[in-house]
Amino acid sequence: MGKGGLGDMMKQFQKMQVKMEEIQKRLEETQVEGTAGGGMVKVIANGKQDILEIKIDPEVVNPDDVEMLQDLIVAAVNQARQKAQELANEQMSELTGGLNIPGMNLPF
Repeated sequence: MGKGGLGDMMKQFQKMQVKMEEIQKRLEETQVEGTAGGGMVKVIANGKQDILEIKIDPEVVNPDDVEMLQDLIVAAVNQARQKAQELANEQMSELTGGLNIPGMNLPF
């Protein structure tokens, strides 16, 4: 490596680390929504895939068909998590310039 090569690389790494922290904070503050049953079940998650809220329309609560409600909740949660993952991937491509860097797994 040329003169200052290692120092330049460390500066780049520090910049990436700061950017990564900004992205993590943004993901934590951003909300996505998953729905099922035409919006009868809504799940709100943040960009880090943490489930923040579940809203269930009283109309879909039927003691004789609990299984359907469970299926709707699972579907809405999965949709919210998928949207959160897509958001995280989008944000990370900002950091990596769209490159897939092996070993650059995010703590989600």
